[in-house]
Amino acid sequence: MAIRNQQVNPENDLGFGPQPVIKSQPLINKDGSVNVKRRGLSRFNTADTYHTLIKMSWTKFWVVVLSGYLIANLFFASIYVLIGMDSLDGASGNNHMSHLLDAFFFSAQTISTVGYGHISPRGVVANSVAAFESMIGLLAFALATGLLYGRFSKPSAKIVYSDNILVAPYKENGRGLMFRLANIRKNVLIDLQVEVIFSYNEMVNDKPIRRFFPLEVERKFVSLLTLNWTVVHPLDENSPLMDMTLDDLEKGAASFAVLLKAFDDTFSQTVHSRTSYTAHDMVWDAKFIPMFNRDEDGRIELDMSKIGDYNMVH
Repeated sequence: MAIRNQQVNPENDLGFGPQPVIKSQPLINKDGSVNVKRRGLSRFNTADTYHTLIKMSWTKFWVVVLSGYLIANLFFASIYVLIGMDSLDGASGNNHMSHLLDAFFFSAQTISTVGYGHISPRGVVANSVAAFESMIGLLAFALATGLLYGRFSKPSAKIVYSDNILVAPYKENGRGLMFRLANIRKNVLIDLQVEVIFSYNEMVNDKPIRRFFPLEVERKFVSLLTLNWTVVHPLDENSPLMDMTLDDLEKGAASFAVLLKAFDDTFSQTVHSRTSYTAHDMVWDAKFIPMFNRDEDGRIELDMSKIGDYNMVH
């Protein structure tokens, strides 16, 4: 079903153009990342290395750091063993495994410039390798420290969104499209601005074309986010969704891109957050359950676990 009486603005395409959605693949993922797969790049392309190390999860980051540390020490330990264990004064191993362990721990002391003194290099070759390893260690630890600091200091918005987008009662005898968000952190977000872009596949000359429409929301700006924020798009005569049913939305692979911008008072910088909903995330005739309550002292309590809780209404 095509949207009637709605003018198409070619600038409202989120950068994807008129390419239709196929097999229900969202344009923007739930975590806010863009669902685009890049090909044709060199196998040794390093243009995205820093971004990958900054954006990856903490678990993956520590796996990369520890793996790099172990591989580097095993590499230099193997070199010391190949040079000969007589080039390491103080090595007391009497078999191949103990020799490798002595060389490994000597490498770990050298690469970190600790140097306990129990084992020391002897000869030009071993000293040259140890000097080169200590230089590599200084550079590698400086790089790892910079990445660690960058991950901690990078301004970001920790916003949690409701799992579903609801079609709920709104005002008197009306309906609204609603989703809910809240700030996980205790920092203060000010001057928040939200934008919701609705898109769906429309058949034009027997070809599917992706259409994009910015949705008018009840409140686009919030001065200070203290509790949760329920973003509401009224389903009135001005809404492109007015005459559309759930079946229409599913057939058109409808999606809703949510773009949030705010000023972080802690970092004194603007931060962004994104997410998306599809027709399969829609729940009709439902209403969100309040997230906040008061404790025995009258202080407001915000229960973040209820961000997506709702009740069906009849």
